[in-house]
Amino acid sequence: MAKESMKARERKREATVAKYAEKRKALKEAGDFEGLQKLPKDASPVRLHNRCKLTGRPRGYMRTFGISRVTFREMANKGLIPGVKKASW
Repeated sequence: MAKESMKARERKREATVAKYAEKRKALKEAGDFEGLQKLPKDASPVRLHNRCKLTGRPRGYMRTFGISRVTFREMANKGLIPGVKKASW
């Protein structure tokens, strides 16, 4: 499980990206690259990283479900994800 500080940092980045989205778009359309450089670093959407909503794990993220592969497997085995079951042949 990820540290709470890492999860909080990621949430803060998401808020910063959302806050400056309109301003960023306007600066890009105007071609004002100096203005873009004056924005905070975390205002760039490139700095966001997908994390598991439950554990905060940064790797093995499944976009469809918003959780990591490890959490996905645990939930699927318990039958907590509708329409998903373990394959057996």
